[in-house]
Amino acid sequence: MTIQEFIQKMPKAELHLHIEGSFEPELMFKIAQRNGITLPYKDISALKQAYNFNNLQEFLDIYYAGAGVLITEQDFYDLTWAYLKKIHQQNVIHTEIFFDPQTHTDRGIDFDTVINGIYKALVDAQEKLGISSVLIMSFLRHLDQASAFKTLQSGLRHKDKIKAVGLDSSEVGNPPSKFQEVFDVARQEGFLTVAHAGEEGPATYVYEALDLLKVSRIDHGNRSLEDNKLVDRLVALQIPLTVCPLSNLKLKVVKDMKWHPLKKMLQLGLKATVNSDDPAYFGGYMNENFISVAEALDLSKDDLIQLSKNAFEACFLDEDTKQKLMQQLDVFQQQSDL
Repeated sequence: MTIQEFIQKMPKAELHLHIEGSFEPELMFKIAQRNGITLPYKDISALKQAYNFNNLQEFLDIYYAGAGVLITEQDFYDLTWAYLKKIHQQNVIHTEIFFDPQTHTDRGIDFDTVINGIYKALVDAQEKLGISSVLIMSFLRHLDQASAFKTLQSGLRHKDKIKAVGLDSSEVGNPPSKFQEVFDVARQEGFLTVAHAGEEGPATYVYEALDLLKVSRIDHGNRSLEDNKLVDRLVALQIPLTVCPLSNLKLKVVKDMKWHPLKKMLQLGLKATVNSDDPAYFGGYMNENFISVAEALDLSKDDLIQLSKNAFEACFLDEDTKQKLMQQLDVFQQQSDL
């Protein structure tokens, strides 16, 4: 079995996926047309050409423009369902999806419209595709904490659908400490917490996410490696890192995949996982991310199994459900060793 075949067949869990970032150009044009919206691109190829960014901010600019065509509950359902069908083909059996309510409520779209469309697709994926899922509500860190509190209040009506809150968008200049109070309240309300930290921002942001936001996972976390004490702490506590290789390459966090820190993370004992982040924009879903690092870093099949195992262990499912998913990985490993 080739590495590519091994990755295709290996059961996987994705823990870092922005649903708005799975918006493929073809679907974006289709929904824009349905809603009578004219995109600032003459055709699909022109839009794809615009997907060449130099940094996180340039990416976010086009990301928010694309999200602007999402208006109805059906739009959010279609966006989510397209992603779920894609990962089903790649043998992803569990996914934990970020959604950014403020991206939509700030342009007049009702919170309920957003979450109900997404959630209905997740329910259908469980029933029709056998994919389990968790929904994570993210606060946009370039906005103020008052806006995050308003979003949290809306989210409280949907505690049956939302498992955790997160923190994303422009990292530099927007430290986790800016949102300490809203995360305190979110935890009091029973939500788990995660945060993007140490992607473009410094290792100090990772400390803040741990100490002030009390996160269960660090999203990205690449720059944690710049601080040996922080690495020791992450290893000791087995805090998962939801690493996104193709995203790191596309956003110039690493200049070449051969320099990606993922293998070093494993060697250090960090609980690293592989994820796609914003796959429509960054050139690949789960399998493409796995294949990219496997080839560039010469990862073994044992490394790949470890990365997948880390993700199942780090997911936000109850222990019984988690064990059932892990058993699928165990069976795959046993069969692949024959």
